[in-house]
Amino acid sequence: MSITIDEHSGFCFGVTRAINAAEQELRQGALCCLGDIVHNGQEVARLEQMGLQTIDNDDLRSLPPHSRVLLRAHGEPPATYWIARQRGIEIIDATCPVVKKLQDRIRACYEQHKNDEAGPPQIVIYGKPGHAEVIGLQGQTNDTAIVIESAEQCDRLDFRRPIYLFSQTTKSVEGFQALVEAIRTRNQEASISYGRDIPFEYHDTICRNVANRVAKIQEFARAHDIVIFVGGSKSSNAKVLYNHCLHANPNSIFISSPDELTNELLARCHAVGRVGICGATSTPQWLMEQISARLSACAPSH
Repeated sequence: MSITIDEHSGFCFGVTRAINAAEQELRQGALCCLGDIVHNGQEVARLEQMGLQTIDNDDLRSLPPHSRVLLRAHGEPPATYWIARQRGIEIIDATCPVVKKLQDRIRACYEQHKNDEAGPPQIVIYGKPGHAEVIGLQGQTNDTAIVIESAEQCDRLDFRRPIYLFSQTTKSVEGFQALVEAIRTRNQEASISYGRDIPFEYHDTICRNVANRVAKIQEFARAHDIVIFVGGSKSSNAKVLYNHCLHANPNSIFISSPDELTNELLARCHAVGRVGICGATSTPQWLMEQISARLSACAPSH
């Protein structure tokens, strides 16, 4: 049995930057993080053992002045910064630069069009409702942005009015392109029906470092007899990448920790020649290495 860890798996740049910021700031003293720093329970537990305290928005409102709060890579809405200023809280902003740039673009679009004669701009975000990044993006529009997950939800849009489309950074390129085509078709029909050009602008704001992992993980999955996909149960990216992995290789198994390597799974791995280990953008390298070590050391018991 050979075991290979996918070299393209593991933390993306934004998550790595946030983790490094947390480790550095923890050396200076007490530190809170607003929400799980990454959607991986094992990595959260590791940092909490170092002293990181995970808090929620209610906790933020009750922190004493001069508390230090890290903002994770997903980003936050303007209201979070306002609350921090009001309470005298020090913010360590680890928002991913790609997400920050997207926030700025959406806010600029909102400011540019908020006084248009047609009314407030119809800003649309292709994303997952309730996702931490999407909440931060909606906040740039005073929470007026419309969040849709697929082309099938286009009926929620008013095609008599201009549409400005953006995307959550971690969504699929194919899904975004399908949404663009669906809106474009409806926009053209509306323009003909109402006898005037109705603006439709779209901005591909998907992070290619994340999007390009799909093809790479599919290639990796096809190259192995069995694949152990390591991801957190809260991670949207893990669910998406695992489904692509499973599509490429039906012998793909999702686990979150070495404890889930059951005797049955160990037996399946030891019965084949090539075992691959891969993960999501929220999966730490050390966790994949732990699973590899466990596979190597533990033969199935009979």
